[in-house]
Amino acid sequence: MRISLNPRSALLLVLPVFGLLLWLVLYPNLFVLWRSLVGDDRFTLDHYAAFLSSPSQMEALGNSLFISLGSVLLSALIGVPLAFVFHRFDFPGRRIFAALASLPVLLPPLVGVIAFLFLYGESGILTRSLQVLLGLSEPPFSLRGIPAILWVHAYTMYVYFYLFVSAALKRLDESLREASLSLGASRTRTFLRVTLPVLTPAMVGAALLTFMTSMASFSAPYIFGGGVRVLSLQIYNSKLNGDLEMALVETVVLTLVSLLFLILLQRYEATGKYRAVGKGASPSLRPLRGKGLRLGMAVLGISAVLFLLLPHFTLVLISFSQDGTWTTQILPPRYTAANYGRLLADDRFLEPILNSLKMATLATAANLAFALAAGWLLIQRKLRGRRLLSALTLLPWALPGTVVALNLATTFSISDPLQARVLLVGTFWILPLAYFIRNIPLVVRAVQAGFEQLDPNLHWAARSLGASWFYSLRRILLPLLLPAAAAGSMLAFVTALGEFVSSIVIYTVDSRPISVEILSQLRQFNFGSAAAYGVLLILMIAAVFLLFGRTLDERHRPAGQ
Repeated sequence: MRISLNPRSALLLVLPVFGLLLWLVLYPNLFVLWRSLVGDDRFTLDHYAAFLSSPSQMEALGNSLFISLGSVLLSALIGVPLAFVFHRFDFPGRRIFAALASLPVLLPPLVGVIAFLFLYGESGILTRSLQVLLGLSEPPFSLRGIPAILWVHAYTMYVYFYLFVSAALKRLDESLREASLSLGASRTRTFLRVTLPVLTPAMVGAALLTFMTSMASFSAPYIFGGGVRVLSLQIYNSKLNGDLEMALVETVVLTLVSLLFLILLQRYEATGKYRAVGKGASPSLRPLRGKGLRLGMAVLGISAVLFLLLPHFTLVLISFSQDGTWTTQILPPRYTAANYGRLLADDRFLEPILNSLKMATLATAANLAFALAAGWLLIQRKLRGRRLLSALTLLPWALPGTVVALNLATTFSISDPLQARVLLVGTFWILPLAYFIRNIPLVVRAVQAGFEQLDPNLHWAARSLGASWFYSLRRILLPLLLPAAAAGSMLAFVTALGEFVSSIVIYTVDSRPISVEILSQLRQFNFGSAAAYGVLLILMIAAVFLLFGRTLDERHRPAGQ
C-alpha cells in the first residue's frame, strides 16, 4: 500500500513513535550498558574482566549457547519430519493429527514445565509407574540438568519448525520436484538439491525463533536445571543476591549474543541464495498404498497425539488433587473440586487472575495503538529513518525477558527528569510496560503486513468523495486491517497473559500475575492449586483464540449466511 503522508501528519506520527522507541526500547539498553562500564564514578572494564575470569560465568555462557543450539537441532529433528508426514502424505485421520500436532503452543512456558514436572519428574506419574512396573527401588530416571532442559525445549519449541515448514510445504512448487525427477535425479538427490533448499528460509526463521526463545528460557532451567548455570538464571540470581554490577554485565552479554545470532541469520537469509521462482503448482498429497502402511501410519499418528496430550491430561488430573496429599504415590490419593472453587470465590486466589487480565489488556491495547502508527510509517518508502524505525521495532524480539525486566528495573528505579527517568520500580505499571515492550515486534509486523496488502485506491476514492482523513481511516482502512491487527493483538495478549520471565524479576506482591502465583503454589507444595491455575490459564488462552477466530469469521461472512 502506498499512501503518502503530508508533512504535518507525518510529524504527528514520527515524533511519538520514535520518541517511545528511543525512550523505552533503546535508552534502557544503552543505560544498562553505560552502568556496566562505570565503577566508582569512572569508566572501567573491571566488571567485564570479572565476568570473563569467572569459571561459573563462562560455564553459564557456554551452557546457554549449547542448550540453545541443541534446542534448535532437536526441534528441527522433530518438527520437520512431522510437517512432511502430515502435509505430504494422505492417511486416515491426517487432518486431526496435523491440527493436534501444534497443541504445545497452548501451553505457556511455566505451565508446560510444571506439567512435565508432574508427569516426568522424579515423583512424576510416569516415573513412579515405571518404578513400580519394573520393581525398582529408585525412580528409573531423574529429569534434571541439561538433558531435562533440552527435553522440555524440544517438546515446546518443535512447533516453530512444524508450523513454518508446514506453511512452506503448502506453497512449494511441485513442478520443480517433477522436473528434477523427470531429468533422472533420484528422490534423495531431488530432496537434497530441490526441496530442502526451497524450505531453507522457513527453517532459518524457525531456527532463529527457537534459538532466541531458548536463550531467553527461564522456566525450564529454573525448575529442572538442578544447579545448571545459564545466563537468564544468572541475571536473576545476581539481582537477588544484590550483585547488581554482575547482573548488568550478564544482561549486556546475553543481549549481545542474541543480537549477534539475529544479525547472522538475517544476513544469511538476505543473500537470497535459496530463493526459487516457480509456476505456482501446488503440491498434492500422496496416498499411502497398502493396508499395513496405512494402519502403521494411523497407529503412529495416534501414538504421537497421545504423547502430545499427556501433559495436558496430567495437568487436568492434578488440578483436582487435594493440596498436601500427593507425596510418593503414583496418583494423587484424594481429589476435590475445591481448588477451582477457591480460584473463583476467594479474593486472595482470584487477584492474580484479575491482575494478569488487566495487565495483558492494557499492554495489548497500547501495542495495537502503537502498531497502527508505526505500521503506517513503515510503509512510507520515502520516510527518512525508516530503516532505523524497522530496527527499533524488531529490537525487543532479540531481548530475553530477563534483559527487558532488568533494563526497566535499572533505568526506572528513580525519578530524574533530567535523565529521562521516572520511578516505576515497585509500581503496578512496570509489568504492563514490560509486556508492551516485549510484544512490540509481534503486533507491529502483523499490522505492517496488513497495510502492505491494502489497496490504496480505496483510501483515495474516499478522499475524492469528500471523506476526511480520519473518516477514511475509521470506516475503510481500519476495518480492512482488522484480520492482521487482530492476529497480532491476539498473540500479544496470550503471550502477556502467561508471561513469566519478565514477571519473576520485577513483579510486586500486589500486582503478581498468574505465572508468579503458580510458582508460589508450587513452592508451598500446593500442587492441586498450582495445576488449577495452569488449567485456567490454558482455558483462557483457548477462549481468546476461539473468540478472535469467531469474530473474524463473522466479519468476513457474506450477508444472508
